[in-house]
Amino acid sequence: MPSLDAILDDYDLLDGEDRYRLLIDLGRELEPMPDVLKRDATMVRGCSASVWLYPTVKDGRLHFLADSNAAITKGIVALVLSAVQDKPAPQVAAMDIAAVLAPFELSKHLSANRTQGVPNMIALVKQTAARYAVGG
Repeated sequence: MPSLDAILDDYDLLDGEDRYRLLIDLGRELEPMPDVLKRDATMVRGCSASVWLYPTVKDGRLHFLADSNAAITKGIVALVLSAVQDKPAPQVAAMDIAAVLAPFELSKHLSANRTQGVPNMIALVKQTAARYAVGG
């Protein structure tokens, strides 16, 4: 998956439908999430589409598997993950993810239905990171 800076560089050059396509393409780049992990326990609450998020730890770094049943939502999920993927849990726990994503102005360019679950996903990522940061 490209870095968040690289994604923003591309995003800034686009408008309207091309931004949607970029998000959809980004969602296609997500590492596949096994269906067995798509359960109630891994579902992000408050999203208009179904979104699943499963944390793992690789080499002391948080690594998330995620998926959505809606293409643009899956792209937004990928965007959030590009900000936190494979970073140490304490760093993710301390990160202001919403501020990192602010340059994308998602709420300005996407409908409220598309972005309503983003704060819930960010909260879940941060809670997970905080839990792993203290060893558990």
